[in-house]
Amino acid sequence: MDDLFVAASRSSPAGPLICLFGHRLPQRDAPAVFRNLLIADSGKGHVEEMVRMLRDIPAVKQARINLLHVVSEQAGENYVEHSQKAAAVVAEAVQRLGLNPADVNTIIRQGDTKQTVLKVADELDADLIVMGSRGLGRLQSILSNSASQYVFQLSTRPMLLVRDDLYVRHINRVMVAIDGTGVGDDALKLACELVRDVPGSSLTGVHVSRQDITPSRGGLSPADELLEKAVQRARGFGVDMKPIHVTGDIGRGFCQAAEEHKADLVVIASQDRRPLVARGLVDIDRLLGSSVSDYIRVHAPAPVLLVREPEGRR
Repeated sequence: MDDLFVAASRSSPAGPLICLFGHRLPQRDAPAVFRNLLIADSGKGHVEEMVRMLRDIPAVKQARINLLHVVSEQAGENYVEHSQKAAAVVAEAVQRLGLNPADVNTIIRQGDTKQTVLKVADELDADLIVMGSRGLGRLQSILSNSASQYVFQLSTRPMLLVRDDLYVRHINRVMVAIDGTGVGDDALKLACELVRDVPGSSLTGVHVSRQDITPSRGGLSPADELLEKAVQRARGFGVDMKPIHVTGDIGRGFCQAAEEHKADLVVIASQDRRPLVARGLVDIDRLLGSSVSDYIRVHAPAPVLLVREPEGRR
């Protein structure tokens, strides 16, 4: 089966992603955060609608659109015929997106969809990969050879996953997970960039702890202190973030908070990397283990933007 993909790049490292809803503060003009946008679109779901909304955001507006269409390895001798069909599919996608063909970098490759998306993202030095997803669970995704789950787990670049069963009309209320890690700070920064200078936008930072911890003599618990630091960091990026503390299971607590606050987009960070899936050496015990990012991928009530720890920092 052929798949259509698009990708995007940032002009600066992604910022912390774990926040929810807050209020935008006025700030001086800043350069575009994304230089190249990489979008993976199978022609189904809501990826193209998401791309149109992203292009209304100042940090994304100037990004170059890169459309990748992967022709199946099974095409064989019919590659020319499949390539012609691919060109037609890409042209239709450009038209649906309302773009000038001259402004779109179209790429047609033959190969395995999963590996090709990652390879092209590296070639382009993409800042963001956008893909659709059927929202399958971990084991279902592996058994069905899900390209989106593969890229979600293996990419070191920010990835926006848009489930087929979700419909988003706008991106105003953004939620970010606050965890105090370096990659979490990256996520927070990126979340701030997405809401800054967008009329009516808001950002909420959510920290989920497994249990309440007694406040210190100063009256603040470790969670309060963590959220306060995140609020100050967001303010430094020109955004007034609303902090929320939730106790309980991290994945469920985060998704419940996103539901209660009607998040349009959730941003999360993850240091969890599982190349075993990419290499085909499936470790079922680990695959079925608890992964917060995987749980949120499947259960979040909004598209999920995942930020991984960059290769050089690990």
